[in-house]
Amino acid sequence: MTDPLLALVLVGLGGAGGAVARHVVGLRIEGRGSVLAVNTLGSLTLGALLAAPIGSEATFLAVVGFCGAFTTFSSFAVETVSTAADGEGRTAAGFAAANLAAGVLAFLVGAAVGGVFG
Repeated sequence: MTDPLLALVLVGLGGAGGAVARHVVGLRIEGRGSVLAVNTLGSLTLGALLAAPIGSEATFLAVVGFCGAFTTFSSFAVETVSTAADGEGRTAAGFAAANLAAGVLAFLVGAAVGGVFG
């Protein structure tokens, strides 16, 4: 069992790293593409980490902190709703479907990699 204060610090440090990484991706890829990229990469990372025996401290740091801050459900929701509100219903539906499909597929690939190499 991880000490609650240590867990808090680890989540904070991981979250800071994930937030910075998310911002860097947003600087490189604009708009909906950045949301799809971080959610896919985050799902891949999450799958690999959860399949590997990394321990509770690493889970707090990397899974809860980093992946939690790196992936972005709120940006996904905003992009989907604003695209639909702009009269691009098909684009919004495609974006939502692509995020779901890419996230699930990436998670499964990550879990397979993490299970093999973990």
